[in-house]
Amino acid sequence: MSDKQLLEGKVIVVTGAGRGIGRATALMLAANGAKVVVNDIGGSADGSGADQSPADEVVAEILAAGGEAVANFNSVTEWEGGQAIIRSAIENFGRIDGVVNNAGNLRDGIFHKMSEADFDSVIAVHLKGSYNVSRAAAPHFREQGSGTFVNMTSTSGLIGNFGQANYAAAKLGIVGLSKSMALDMQRYGVTSNCIAPFAWSRLIGSIPTDSDEQKARVAKIQQMTPDKIATLAVTLCSDRAKHVTGQIFGVRNNEIFLFSQPRPIRSAQTSEGWTPETVLDRVLPAFESDFYPLERSGDVFNWDPF
Repeated sequence: MSDKQLLEGKVIVVTGAGRGIGRATALMLAANGAKVVVNDIGGSADGSGADQSPADEVVAEILAAGGEAVANFNSVTEWEGGQAIIRSAIENFGRIDGVVNNAGNLRDGIFHKMSEADFDSVIAVHLKGSYNVSRAAAPHFREQGSGTFVNMTSTSGLIGNFGQANYAAAKLGIVGLSKSMALDMQRYGVTSNCIAPFAWSRLIGSIPTDSDEQKARVAKIQQMTPDKIATLAVTLCSDRAKHVTGQIFGVRNNEIFLFSQPRPIRSAQTSEGWTPETVLDRVLPAFESDFYPLERSGDVFNWDPF
């Protein structure tokens, strides 16, 4: 274990902690002194199935290193699942200090072919799951006057990507959820922030590799290891980051980004009021130079991070 116990005495839940970013975050939290609830149902990338071994293996690794952790296998998609996850922290360690909402699934598909089931499944895990677990922790945070939420968003929602309407909607919804939690709970000393991670995991293993350009992009992503994201998640859980709330960060290899948030950039006003014709003639032409292009995440982050 690390000599510097940045999170000593804290109890933190990590959802989706059996693999990838969640696993790396759980291990690093424990290495910095936190007691960790390792939540994972062990499903496949699309959320189907269940396997307790990934969560158990992470717990075993933490225990072998001298840390403290317990496994939890409840689904974040259910209200009672969220309650049970937080109860696991209370019953095993006596308190709850942080929630890292990392659980996720992918069911990609072009929008006009996307099924209702695939849309609902992704919303249920990412957005509703983040709500369920956070809502279960919120009364404890309020009572003790402290607590931290770290929520995983994505540039698929912040910027855009092909074939991910469900995922993008969920991930941008998490941004709104996170900001609302930050605003509503700031009076209780609670922080809430988002991280948009760039890291290889099985959840992005579905990225197409039909061209040399796509293959090269995937090869670069595969070099972005989950521990890079875990570092920022651990940082945001520390008392030294208690002044940081309502923000959206990104991590891409050794780069850390602070994202802008929507604010008005142009305005038009008339004392007579607007008609469709005057909007077409005056407003849209005036705004057009500031319109955002239809870009994907890869179009904006188009430089080599290595």
